[in-house]
Amino acid sequence: MAPAFYRAHHADLAALADDNRLRRLIPRAGVDFSSNDYLGLSGSQELRSTVAAAIANGLDIGSGGSRLLRGNHAEHEALEAYAAAHYRSEAALYFPTGFIANAAFFATVPQRGDLIVYDDMIHASVHDGMRQSRAERRPARHNDVHDFEAQIRAYRASGGTATIWIAVESLYSMDGDFAPLDDLSALADRHDAILVVDEAHGTGVYGPQGIGLSHALLPRDNIITLHTCGKALGCEGALLCAPRVICDFIVNRGRPFIFSTAPSPLMAHAVRTALSIVASSDARQNRLSALVRYAETRLAALGLPASGSQILPIIIGDNGRTMALAASLQQAGFDVRGIRPPTVPHGTARLRLAITLNVDEKNIDAVTDHLAATMETA
Repeated sequence: MAPAFYRAHHADLAALADDNRLRRLIPRAGVDFSSNDYLGLSGSQELRSTVAAAIANGLDIGSGGSRLLRGNHAEHEALEAYAAAHYRSEAALYFPTGFIANAAFFATVPQRGDLIVYDDMIHASVHDGMRQSRAERRPARHNDVHDFEAQIRAYRASGGTATIWIAVESLYSMDGDFAPLDDLSALADRHDAILVVDEAHGTGVYGPQGIGLSHALLPRDNIITLHTCGKALGCEGALLCAPRVICDFIVNRGRPFIFSTAPSPLMAHAVRTALSIVASSDARQNRLSALVRYAETRLAALGLPASGSQILPIIIGDNGRTMALAASLQQAGFDVRGIRPPTVPHGTARLRLAITLNVDEKNIDAVTDHLAATMETA
């Protein structure tokens, strides 16, 4: 007989299946309408060539240890120096993933007595970091600057005098909507707070040289940005761009950084190349913008609203219908995924249509035509 905890796990999985929320891994197949490879760099000849040349020249694939042991490599330091200049920051720190970067920052930097006010739609990685933090934390309604301010005023009114951290994404990954960064920056200025902007879905796609949606606010001592390298940059890892004292503090106190094997030196080299590719030309950004506008026009013809970004959610509501629509699209050769709770709020299950440079107008025509026909019958 299986141990009791196995039976409990089986029961939990069965309940998820009954609610049409059971996840499973499926192979990559079909035309890409689901990845975050917005600029099509992950399979680009430019990155393939730079990686091949680096290997031919003897660059290590693995780091061999944590950054504080033998894992620190000249490629890590070269990337961090390049990224700090590129993102108009005093310093940068390279992490293996965006999840680890967020978790490490929020678990380590805000201190006991501090307040973290976070958007209630923020990434799960921020929540995981905050759970390990000694700081107080309060949610604010999504993109509601007035509610952010109300939480700050309530903290001050209750006697809070320590540092305030405002945590947001520049572009939200499930709704595809933008944060009011100008207003949030002004809020941070009014209350002597620090604005932490996760640019995961803005990096490479927006701003001059792909700096992100926060570009017009930089450089500022009270703005910290995080840039993932596994989305529009087509590589892996994440760059925390912050005052040097913050980066040094994480190197000394950030357990996820201290005790993690360092990222691959080869990947650090690839990221630096990707940054230089994006910085050298806005052709990819312009092409993606044109595709997004085209997709919005096609969705509008179906009576579906647009988000204004490359992330186009199609809200279905019911979990079962959402997954049936996704399965139909996948069978027709389109890689479109269904997103269900708890990733999104209950009752808002959706198809997440991501526009990347891995598709063209003909692909967009085909997927929207099939979507229109399927939604009429499903």
